[in-house]
Amino acid sequence: MPALDDLAARLARLEAVAQIRQLVSRYAVALDARDVDALVGLFAAEVRSGLREAYFDAPLRRLGVTVLHVGTHVVDLTGPDDARGTVYARAELEVGPGRWVSQAVHYGDRYVRRGGRWYFAGRRHELFYGVEQGRRPNGLPAADWPERDTGAGTVPYRWQSWQSFWKAGPSSAAGASPQAQEARE
Repeated sequence: MPALDDLAARLARLEAVAQIRQLVSRYAVALDARDVDALVGLFAAEVRSGLREAYFDAPLRRLGVTVLHVGTHVVDLTGPDDARGTVYARAELEVGPGRWVSQAVHYGDRYVRRGGRWYFAGRRHELFYGVEQGRRPNGLPAADWPERDTGAGTVPYRWQSWQSFWKAGPSSAAGASPQAQEARE
C-alpha cells in the first residue's frame, strides 16, 4: 500500500528530527550541569576518543556557571542514518571572578544513527559574537524565588553532577569561580 508506506516514511522522518532535537537539548543540559560522562555519551563511539580531555574537561574548568539556551535548529536528513544540522544558541558564561559574557553561538552539526539512536558525529562551534555583560550576577544576594525575581539562584550548585565535576578537578582553584571553588570543598 503506497499510502501506508508514505505515511511510515514521513513518520520515520518526524521521529528522526525529534530525536536529533532532543540530542541537542541534552547537550545543553549536560554541559550546564557539567555531566561530562553524559556529554561524551552523546557522541558516536567512533569520535569519542579524546573528547573528554580536549573539549569538555579542561575547557569547562576555566568557566564557572554556564547557561546554554538552544534556539533555532534546522535538521536536514541526508540519509536514513545521517543528518546535518544548524543550531543557534545563546550562552551566558561566567568567565572569571566578576566577569560574565554573553555569546551568540552557531553550531554546525553532523549526526549519525547507531543502533536506532542518534548521536553527534561532529560539532563545530562558532561565534556570531561574544560580549561582556554590563551587570554581573556574581555576588548578588539570594533570589529566594518566588519572593524576589532577581538575585543569585540555586542551580547549578545543587546538581550532583556539578558538584562531582568540581570535586574531581585539579587541586588548584586558580581561575575558577568562587562558587565553583566552594563546590570543590
